[in-house]
Amino acid sequence: MNKYLVIGNPIEHSLSPLIHNYWIKKNNIKAIYDKKKLSGDDLKDIIIKIRDKNINGVNVTVPFKKEIIPYLDKLTLDAEATQSVNTILLTTGGKIVGHNTDIGGFENAIKDTGYNLSGKKILILGSGGVTASIIFALYNMKVSSITLTNRTKTKAEYLQNFFNSIAAKKNGWNEIKVVEWGEMPEFDMIINTTSVGLNNDDNLNLDFSKIGKNKFFYDVIYNPKETNFLRQGKDLGNKTENGKKMFIFQAAEAFKIWHNIQPEINEEVNNLLD
Repeated sequence: MNKYLVIGNPIEHSLSPLIHNYWIKKNNIKAIYDKKKLSGDDLKDIIIKIRDKNINGVNVTVPFKKEIIPYLDKLTLDAEATQSVNTILLTTGGKIVGHNTDIGGFENAIKDTGYNLSGKKILILGSGGVTASIIFALYNMKVSSITLTNRTKTKAEYLQNFFNSIAAKKNGWNEIKVVEWGEMPEFDMIINTTSVGLNNDDNLNLDFSKIGKNKFFYDVIYNPKETNFLRQGKDLGNKTENGKKMFIFQAAEAFKIWHNIQPEINEEVNNLLD
């Protein structure tokens, strides 16, 4: 029986096994999908197990989406462009390839909401593993500006320099700005890419009282389904959305990479994660 994993730290909150095992069963695939909490020192061992075919595929979540890259043989164009990997495949030629399905996952999730990002101003909270993928997707959807803020400002500045020096110049995108944590520049959409919210009592401790109305609060977190960040946005009368649809769409891309089957995304799948 083939074995698949999602690796990360923390990992308890992950619903990846739930959705992948559902699709595995629906498509009569002889496989099992599990989750495993790792430290950075364990990454090399996981890659050895993939190479030895003891593990057939791996999803990668925080904080290893960049850390895993040196252990891989090859990156897809999206993974290379973002320096972020969330799906690993051992090809028939024996190469371990890193993919990024977060970009497509986010794009499809936003399209699913019906919200048009073209020309919108975006504020992103955080500079973690998924942030680069979201920036890439936002540019694809033709936003007018992207501003980053992170408690550790240097991490935001690293992403700023990475995109401004390479991607922005190459593609003609507007350059990313960085502001101090707590500053609230004008925005149409605010995206939480931090892990603050995984615990019910987590709070970003940011003041949104003067932002105005008709904003879109988006949180990449999907479990719990309403973080304090989203609750705060809703209480202020704004549109809110959690990361469930992004999670489903990125998982579907990973499933197709491994099994060459496009899994069905239906109401049963949506309800599975509630």
